[in-house]
Amino acid sequence: MSILTASKVGKQYRTQARDLVAVEDVSFSVEANEFVTLVGPSGCGKSTLLKVVGGLMDRTAGEVVFKGEPVTGPRRDIGIMFQTPVLFDWRTALENVLLPTEVLGLSRADSLARARSMLKIVDLEGFEDSYPSQLSGGMQQRVSLSRVLVYEPDLLLMDEPFGALDEFTRERLNLEIQRIWMQHKKTILFVTHNIAEAVFLSDQVLVMTPRPGRLARVVRVPFPRPREIRLMKSAEFASLVFEIREILGVA
Repeated sequence: MSILTASKVGKQYRTQARDLVAVEDVSFSVEANEFVTLVGPSGCGKSTLLKVVGGLMDRTAGEVVFKGEPVTGPRRDIGIMFQTPVLFDWRTALENVLLPTEVLGLSRADSLARARSMLKIVDLEGFEDSYPSQLSGGMQQRVSLSRVLVYEPDLLLMDEPFGALDEFTRERLNLEIQRIWMQHKKTILFVTHNIAEAVFLSDQVLVMTPRPGRLARVVRVPFPRPREIRLMKSAEFASLVFEIREILGVA
């Protein structure tokens, strides 16, 4: 059963020079606990669509429904992780993770235990009292991931969270997010430019056209889980990546 449905979603920006259509007539559905990725060329509206789904941006057409209710603004049960960690320099890793629980007015004692558990899950036990400047880029992203997971949203939106990282760190975090996703059974909508990353992580890949962003095709990923990096060496994996490249016109 679908937990998230987008129906004929469109987004148009009005500027002084002209109207710009960023997203047009996009429809898709996501099942509970699915990992779904949006992939497409730069400027095709992936991030815009993600913000519309998360209620951070008004749409100009269509409807987004989550758990049977229209999305009309930000929701506590939808968490969002951006490309940059956006950590507060004056707060430790633990204090950064605790931030949303403070905003939501959740129990300090329960939240503290949960935050420590999240940092342990992402292999940052022992770094609770470290400040962002003392952490690598990959470690900062893991703090950011812990922060969005600490209040247990049902849907996690991830906007190119590993795009600025080196390939080795990116692959490690791909394995990390897969492990966390399998352990906690979250529903994830993930944006990336990286086709191999999309195929490695996803149950389905939503392939978008150049602006105005439309849905060109939905590609199902058949590989069993858990997946290891060596999967990327297989002919089946390469074939699926090439299929998506052909849809995008970059083969």
